[in-house]
Amino acid sequence: MAVPTYASPLEKIWHYAYLVICAAIFFFLIAPIIIMIPLSFNAEPYFTFTEKMLSFDPEGYSMRWYNALLTFGMAAPDAPRDSSWWMDAWQNAKWIKAAKSSVIIGIFSTLVATVLGTVAALGLARAEMPYRRLIMATLISPMIVPVIITATGLFFFYSNPCGPLQLVGYEGPCGKLAQTYLGVILAHATLGIPFVIITVTASLIGFDQSLSRAAASLGAKPTTTFFKIILPLILPGVISGALFAFVTSFDEVVAVLLIGGPDQQTIPRQMWNGIREQISPAILAIATLLVIFSIALLTVVELLRRRSERLRGVTPR
Repeated sequence: MAVPTYASPLEKIWHYAYLVICAAIFFFLIAPIIIMIPLSFNAEPYFTFTEKMLSFDPEGYSMRWYNALLTFGMAAPDAPRDSSWWMDAWQNAKWIKAAKSSVIIGIFSTLVATVLGTVAALGLARAEMPYRRLIMATLISPMIVPVIITATGLFFFYSNPCGPLQLVGYEGPCGKLAQTYLGVILAHATLGIPFVIITVTASLIGFDQSLSRAAASLGAKPTTTFFKIILPLILPGVISGALFAFVTSFDEVVAVLLIGGPDQQTIPRQMWNGIREQISPAILAIATLLVIFSIALLTVVELLRRRSERLRGVTPR
């Protein structure tokens, strides 16, 4: 936005100083990501820019670390890349197995978080709801409390030897449900529910409750009112909350380390193991792909936000 012609010299100085401050903050936040992307194409096994990279020599750049995402853990990585090679990669490549686990856990935890979070938001949006503020603070507490505390609490809760949610490897008189996908899914859903509640509640703020009363006066059942009137209007907020819940699950590593077993090897956990056991620029390659994936999700969220504003009659910014 241009400086108004009637602005004083001090206002003009503050305007340009404000732009410089915003640019500095943006650079501070985005610089680590920008640097990481070209380093993922390094032909050498280093985390620094080589002389060939700085001189833009084509020999200094390579796709070897993206190729390593496919071949790491394969039985025959050097075999001809036919259907059997791709089958070997699909079944044995560690990064692909981690991606499959992340997608499975992310999808199911998102479904659980979206359903429970939407139901909770519908109740919290009612003015007659008793202790609404206290319940709201309790439900969004997993987003405020450090993840390590939540994950530790879930670990001991799931480790109850005779409890109904014995999901961590404990061999006892009540049997064993060893470190399962179900345990990790419920843990990730716990962390994702607050995001769904906040986004759906924000959508319900602009919802005209007279529409529900009109539907009830015409004989519509509560379920019909919800699916035919309420849900279509708050759907952008529901989808936005689901996307945030999915990103939270896809990015979570602490809960997986404490609750998950060897089979629940997600991408963040595989990156953690790679940093501890064998530092490889392949981590930068998978991080670059995750950045692209996150940008795509944020684009979808922004499009949904604009659509929600149009539905409420607000001019998108």
